[in-house]
Amino acid sequence: QVQLVESGGGWVQPGGSLRLSCTASGAIPSFTALSWYRQAPGKEREWVAVMADHLSNYADSVKGRFSLSSDNAKNTTFLHMNNLKFEDTAVYYCNLRALSGEWWGQGTQVTVSS
Repeated sequence: QVQLVESGGGWVQPGGSLRLSCTASGAIPSFTALSWYRQAPGKEREWVAVMADHLSNYADSVKGRFSLSSDNAKNTTFLHMNNLKFEDTAVYYCNLRALSGEWWGQGTQVTVSS
């Protein structure tokens, strides 16, 4: 089994920045894709970004503002969020996908408000 734990969420004013972390533990497969999703109140969960084989891709809504990095020694992936907007308010989830399965974290709340 794989466990994912997100952290780093919180409250920030528009234009501010946050860094979310997703730490994986357990029997982590060798070849994986790590994605971030978010779900705003009353909306469906939407894909935000993905990192696989050190390549990253982003949803158009966050491109140029969000970026991914990783610390492989700590099995941790970071979502760097800059120039945050009201519409970025959501619960953010990390997702790990491999041939052997798919796992989700519990989510971390990000609130952008003045």
